[in-house]
Amino acid sequence: MLLIRRSHRGIHPPENKNTSKIAISRLDDFDTLSIPLDMQIGPGCTPLVAKGDTVLVGQRIGEPMGGWSVPVHSSVSGTVERVKKEIMSDGDVVEYVTIKNDHKYLVSPDVKPPLINNRDDFINALRDSGLVGLGGAAFPTFVKQNPPPDKEIDLLIINAAECEPFITSDHRIMLERADEVIAGCMVTASWLGVKEVIIGIEDNKPDVVKPLEEAIKAYHRGGAEADIEIKISMLPTLYPTGAEKVLINKLTGRVVPMEGLPADIGVIVQNVTTIAFIANYLKTGLPLIRRVITLDGSAIAHPGNYDVPVGAHIEDVIKAAGGTITKPGKIIMGGPMMGKAIDELTRPILLHNNAILALSEEDAILPKEIACILCGECVRACPMILQPTSLDKAARRLDVDTLEKEYVLNCIECGCCSYVCPSKRYLVQNIIIGKGLVRAAQKKGEVD
Repeated sequence: MLLIRRSHRGIHPPENKNTSKIAISRLDDFDTLSIPLDMQIGPGCTPLVAKGDTVLVGQRIGEPMGGWSVPVHSSVSGTVERVKKEIMSDGDVVEYVTIKNDHKYLVSPDVKPPLINNRDDFINALRDSGLVGLGGAAFPTFVKQNPPPDKEIDLLIINAAECEPFITSDHRIMLERADEVIAGCMVTASWLGVKEVIIGIEDNKPDVVKPLEEAIKAYHRGGAEADIEIKISMLPTLYPTGAEKVLINKLTGRVVPMEGLPADIGVIVQNVTTIAFIANYLKTGLPLIRRVITLDGSAIAHPGNYDVPVGAHIEDVIKAAGGTITKPGKIIMGGPMMGKAIDELTRPILLHNNAILALSEEDAILPKEIACILCGECVRACPMILQPTSLDKAARRLDVDTLEKEYVLNCIECGCCSYVCPSKRYLVQNIIIGKGLVRAAQKKGEVD
């Protein structure tokens, strides 16, 4: 079933979906890889290997430290060169396993399809796979798929909006792996116990409808999960449609409570690439060790979508894809709206990276901010109906009480406010700092 939805608040930045017509290419020729043992929301992992150890593809090299953790696996076969703590771009200190690739890609004998006889088996399989949200959030999927018993889930939403400029990796997954997308939808819905699945797609991707509909028909012809209905819902192209709370509201009219979760209103949301991985893992047993990224930006010689091993260094990925045409002024992990600039090209590809953008020095120049003119553009653009200029001012003066009272924690950090600001104020940057101030105060018991 195909549905059309109306528009909501947001912005229309240039889409720059330059790579949407370029098929996924696989890159493997990397001599050294550095795999962090903490690539998720929640506790990281302790190393299971040491310098000099031989490792195989899919071998577990990091053991979860907490209840929300997932294991980390080797993406190549080779020899461990070192296990060392290093500082990541965000300032966190994380243990890395650096592996010398033998280029043989020998697969661990432990890699085999999991046996699923009940819901607990399914949840345990998701954890063992190392799967986290592949849309950028890095939230452990097994936790999301296992809500508290008092949460009655009646709807599975697949987030295929991919609203960030430049990024097209989800688009290509739907075109090239539609069968895995639908199989993942069906098996996940089955174990969740829901009968309805909605795939939310922005209407700038009309070419994915046919392969998805054909995959649905083919799946039903096989006679499995015939009572589960999958609807494809086309949404007006408007950033940030792909934000979880925004997407839910657009598709269903339901509202996630402030500081609440989708499960509070009976919904589970999964990224489309995440859902496709589930199907592949149940079939092959190969854990999350590779991912498709969009490589683009004004400094990139050959933009495209590339299937790369987790842990490959960004500079090596860029070289393997054809290099640059000019000196990059900035490298961003993710999209231009919500991505993070990195400080070193030796940073590795992480589980949840969906894009690497290399901008020319000219494109990387930050505009100078001037005084707020009280135009209200940021308020009109905010999809969460917040007061960005007020939050910005409160953050600058470290006013935790005002930040909390004006619901700073409900900000989704989409950047719409900064984008539309004629004064080029660093709104979202300061609001993110403000969120950190409130969370720190909450930990100390200074605010509710």
